[in-house]
Formats: sequence, C-alpha cells, structure tokens
Amino acid sequence: PRYIPSLSMYPSFDIGDRLIAEKVTYRFQRPPGRGDVVIFTPSEGVVKKAYFNPFSDNVFIKRIVAVGGDTVEVKRGQLRVNGVPRDEPYIKDGKIASYELDKVTVPKGYVFVMGDNRDNSYDSHVWGPLPVKNIL
Repeated sequence: PRYIPSLSMYPSFDIGDRLIAEKVTYRFQRPPGRGDVVIFTPSEGVVKKAYFNPFSDNVFIKRIVAVGGDTVEVKRGQLRVNGVPRDEPYIKDGKIASYELDKVTVPKGYVFVMGDNRDNSYDSHVWGPLPVKNIL
C-alpha cells in the first residue's frame, strides 16, 4: 500500500489516504492514458539528492493530463490539451490561479502529469514530461 504524503492531489486524495497500486493494466492491456492517476518514480534531478533516500520508495502520485504527441498549455486558469480547454471537475477550486504555462509538446514515450491541486503541486509544469517507463 502507498499513502498520500502531501496536498498535491487534494481534493481527490488527502494527506494520509492509503492506496493500493494495480500494475497489470499498463503492462498487459493498455498504455497509460489521459485522466489516469499514476504512481511513479521521479526522473533524475526532480528530487534534490539531499532529500532522496535510496532505501525508501520515493514515489509521486499525479494525474496524466497529456500523452506523447499532445500539446499542453495553461492560459487564463484553464488547462488546454491540443488547444481544447479540458473539463476537470476534480481539480481544487476549478481553475489554476498561480501560473500560466506556454505550449509544450509531449514527446513520444512520455506523459505530462499534474496534481489535482494545481496551485500546490510539484509536477510536469515545473520539471517537464515524465518518461512512461517511470510509471509503476
């Protein structure tokens, strides 16, 4: 089981909530897709080495908002994927208030992940697309 250590996925998940990760689907049935909540190991450089503990699992949990080939941007508080505003009833406060994001194209073999608490999440809008191979 995993537990939620921060508010980055609030209100979908709260601090201390416990999760069980199902790993079969992405290996045998389908690739990760938009809207999926995933658990992953961060790419090198995302977590400062001073905070990285090689003896713990050091995993993040976020929602996939775009997949390889998609474009992603945040304008006027709205996430846009391939130029289309996304309806995201699960995000905190219904919009992104603290930042804008210029258009990014997600490379093949990568996904763009964001926390549901968009204004309080350390995610792809800060460190870029995530390699699919990092998803557990």
